[in-house]
Amino acid sequence: MFIPASQTADSKPQVPNDASSTFGAKFRTAVGGPGRRRPRVAERRAHIVNFAIVPERTALINVDLQNCFVEGYPLSTPDALAVMDRVNRLAVACRVAGIQVIHVSHVLRADGSNMGMLGEMVPLVKAGIINKGAPSAALHKQLAVDTKDILLDKPRFGAFHGTDLELILRTRSVDTVIISGVTTNVCCETTAREAMVRDFHVVFLSDATATFGMGGVSAAELQKATLATVGFLSAEVLSVDELIQELNRGAPASEI
Repeated sequence: MFIPASQTADSKPQVPNDASSTFGAKFRTAVGGPGRRRPRVAERRAHIVNFAIVPERTALINVDLQNCFVEGYPLSTPDALAVMDRVNRLAVACRVAGIQVIHVSHVLRADGSNMGMLGEMVPLVKAGIINKGAPSAALHKQLAVDTKDILLDKPRFGAFHGTDLELILRTRSVDTVIISGVTTNVCCETTAREAMVRDFHVVFLSDATATFGMGGVSAAELQKATLATVGFLSAEVLSVDELIQELNRGAPASEI
């Protein structure tokens, strides 16, 4: 929102004292006074983005589909297996269309020497759950990885921080990224925000991301809130089926 220099966030526009004046009435209406209902937050969105998916300039980034985040561990996401099925289906469509598939893993050095604050915040990380070489840190066996896919380790939540992901994307002239994986409100959202502030178009998948309950807030509430936030400021939010339909519309009939 643009705020003129003469009007700071703490100041209020001065309304003419003469409430009966024509100017005063118009001014009050313009700033949401009597005669005009103030818009709800959802109505303040100027538009909903609709990014064009150009396969050769697009990459699918699958985030943290590792054993410890998928099943059988305290940090596992209950819906991760269902998410992985959708990711695998989407990845097939992306490969056919010519979209680069990248699998990103949250992995630290084998000795944990780059653990930093993560070890202080998350005891399981301090115990080595995502250290390189630990079975818990490996990609889940049900994730379909093609020989042409790119594998990338990241030391923090976002896939851009401390990695050469941006170099990989820029080298391929990629300007659009599709985000899937777990967890929605941590590593997926962080990656989406990092991509957006680097001026990539971001497509965030509503049903190929998932999370678990945190701090007394349910997984469903966190998923809904994150999709709303990301969709409002950082990305176009689509389902897997909607995205595949987009890809099919641009594909030769023989490939559909």
